[in-house]
Amino acid sequence: MGTKTNATTASDQNAHLTTPTRLTGAEILWATLVGEGVTDVFGYPGGAILPVYDALRKFPIHHILVRHEQGAAHMADGFARASGKVGVCLATSGPGATNLVTGIATAMLDSIPMVCITGNVSSKVLGTDAFQEVDITGITLPVTKHNFLVSRTEDVAKAVREAFQIAKSGRPGPVLVDITKDAQQGTAIFDFEAAKPKPYRPHPMLSVEDSGLAQAAELIRSAKRPVILAGHGVIESQAMEQIQTLAERAQIPIALTLLGLGGFPASHALNLGMMGMHGEAWVNHAIQEADLLIACGMRFDDRVTGTTATYALKAKKIHIEVDPAEINKNIKVDVALIGDLRQVLEQLLPRVGGRDGSAWIKAIEASKGAVSVHDIKNLPDSGHLYAAHVMHDLWRITGGNAIVATDVGQHQMWEAQYFHHEHPRTLVTSGGLGTMGYALPAAIGAKVACKDKEVWVIAGDGGFQMTAAELATIVQEKLKINIAIINNGYLGMVRQWQEFFYESNYEATPLVSPDFVKLADAHGIPGRAVRTRAEVEAAVQEARSSNGAFLLNFMVEKEDSVYPMIPAGSALHEMIRRPDSDPLEERADDK
Repeated sequence: MGTKTNATTASDQNAHLTTPTRLTGAEILWATLVGEGVTDVFGYPGGAILPVYDALRKFPIHHILVRHEQGAAHMADGFARASGKVGVCLATSGPGATNLVTGIATAMLDSIPMVCITGNVSSKVLGTDAFQEVDITGITLPVTKHNFLVSRTEDVAKAVREAFQIAKSGRPGPVLVDITKDAQQGTAIFDFEAAKPKPYRPHPMLSVEDSGLAQAAELIRSAKRPVILAGHGVIESQAMEQIQTLAERAQIPIALTLLGLGGFPASHALNLGMMGMHGEAWVNHAIQEADLLIACGMRFDDRVTGTTATYALKAKKIHIEVDPAEINKNIKVDVALIGDLRQVLEQLLPRVGGRDGSAWIKAIEASKGAVSVHDIKNLPDSGHLYAAHVMHDLWRITGGNAIVATDVGQHQMWEAQYFHHEHPRTLVTSGGLGTMGYALPAAIGAKVACKDKEVWVIAGDGGFQMTAAELATIVQEKLKINIAIINNGYLGMVRQWQEFFYESNYEATPLVSPDFVKLADAHGIPGRAVRTRAEVEAAVQEARSSNGAFLLNFMVEKEDSVYPMIPAGSALHEMIRRPDSDPLEERADDK
């Protein structure tokens, strides 16, 4: 799609938004997307959606051609996480649509607003097992907030506008719009304003009563050992200021979930760090010793709680959550404040006065010495390269001022531990579904959304190979993305579990990989291998100063493990600690 064509049609398209006009269904789709503020979409064409692609030349929307439809879904997801806007992806029917499913499920479990548009066969042959026909609305029903099958041209605009409203309202999530080919080809009057959905009506339970606010305020006032649990909802609700005010006013330390990282500044004195399976040991101990937990925009998933039978038994629990279905689902709570987190906190804060939390904070600080932390900065350089070194040095060299998209596995946890996020929407990662192959395409989406920001991919050698074809997308789009592969020659987290729980039977986890530097070079992307810590800084600076994308292949220790670790089914405080004999022994003098 040429720039000249876009420039000459933009004014015409704006006229479509204000003046009812007869258009094809394909044109109505693009016109509606323009009206919703969409500027970029990610997709892959095919026969059942070809009318839509044919009409694209008439509209000022940039299409990013992916190399696999799963990449399109992850790019739309990364775009949404980095920007806070709704991400949009497109695919054709049959295998094109089913290739989106993993990306849709990834977004669903992490509450990411996306609109996924698929073409389908003509309505006349629906249900006949026509070529490349699949019931994509049936397939995606469990992993979407809602989906639409549109078989009439006059319904296209209404369905798309409703999809955007559903995707971003309440608890965000993905919505799928499946449009038959004849609905794309037919014509109807396009009236953008007339297609506007009815005003969003919150769930009837989304009304915080004064009695609940008063009870919560009293629990906060009387607590001796309170902890705030900050989740992804802090970022999605844009409640960063309100939660910081609550913490500072009442002197309450904050523990964060993986997806909550960046919702509260890492450098803040009240930030304890990440909780849960691979969280800081003192954080998990503080939660177990707390007499009050204030859960803000988080869902008490199993990676946070360990076994629920022994979770925070000494604590009263306040749960502030926009989704009523999450209340008492995993953990029974004493006070439920159901509603948008920022709005609820704005109602709660006037009732919360100052309190002295110094004794509790000092107790937590003292526990750090007892349970210790990894000393990375002062660890002698033995000639070996550890992934923790790479994460710490990346954070130090970038000043933390970068968007980091991670894949899933050991490197994801090391990033969470050693790259300290000061700002929201700077960590783009798959939490609930744990999708390998996520990082590279998600980083593309993040870079498209935030063109002026530094973007890093951090991926393992296993996950990177799942979507490495999207290197070609980076080149095609001329994107400046830096790629760090944490290469240990294994499917690292699976190998760790095999070591701990399966008598080191490394079945199917040793991994043969291509020369990633040569693979990048084949795409026209420069790169270099890094084998010692002494090389890290120069390599990272070379990548950052490169005019385009750059790939670094970090050859790290093969059998290193992530510590602490809570075994499945164990209590939050029952952590496996790093052995004293390990070269990365833990010390208490540095974080």
